[in-house]
Amino acid sequence: MPHKITLIARPVDSFEVPSSEGYQLYSALLNIIRESEEDLAAYAHDFPPSSLSLSPLRGVFMPGDRPRHKKLDPAHSYWMKIGIADSREGELFSSIARQLVLRERSIMLERGELQVESVSTSASSFEELLCSSDHEDLCIDIRFISPTCIKYRNSSVYEMFPHREAVFSSLLSKWNASCPDGFRMDIERDEMARFIIERPVSYETHSALVNTVFDQRKGHHRPILRPGFTGRCVYTFTDDAPRDVRNGIVALSRFAEFSGIGSAVARGCGAVEVRICRSDEIHRGG
Repeated sequence: MPHKITLIARPVDSFEVPSSEGYQLYSALLNIIRESEEDLAAYAHDFPPSSLSLSPLRGVFMPGDRPRHKKLDPAHSYWMKIGIADSREGELFSSIARQLVLRERSIMLERGELQVESVSTSASSFEELLCSSDHEDLCIDIRFISPTCIKYRNSSVYEMFPHREAVFSSLLSKWNASCPDGFRMDIERDEMARFIIERPVSYETHSALVNTVFDQRKGHHRPILRPGFTGRCVYTFTDDAPRDVRNGIVALSRFAEFSGIGSAVARGCGAVEVRICRSDEIHRGG
């Protein structure tokens, strides 16, 4: 079943991280696994279908001394989430939880150390995620908290807007790649376009740093960037939306907090927070 680990950590000293720090967190997490389970770390790194996803660090940051950097403050704690979407990757989840919980590990980033203060875990089965909702007048409130990088189908063009087809097609692909037999969904892009309405509340476009590579010609490392967006968007259904489409989209939305949305989710992109509620709650609470 899909799993989620939430950890809280505090920096030992003040230090800088890139504005897109996900690739550093990813490398640090693999190093922790590699020390005791090298084969499992190699699996997570070498096989892109691995369903690992990371959120960015959340908390209070100070301005960095360099452009596109921010500084961690040892006076504050920071939290992040690790998702494992694939029901067949329980061993990967168990290894991460075991290393962080039982061994009280620190997370070593390039310029400093995060001391883990607490770790909690949660899980939901695909059957639970598919549980139908009681209300017809539902809203799906998605906060895209790290740059969400979604390619348009098989092209090299990235979506720069939380379009309903792009968001839910990405989630459908991840769901069908992760779910056990009997839980696959078949929702057409045309159904997403016809029966879902998106209402962006706010959004910004970004270039997210997802890795660095050594440029042999220039003799130094260069960043690999992917374009994407952050912000908040509320999705609703048309009055004639079929119940199976409605329930499927709601299930994909619940799944999003485990899987992330779009590409480079293991490196901190596509992390979301999802709230499913009635329309009048959105209007009252903003």
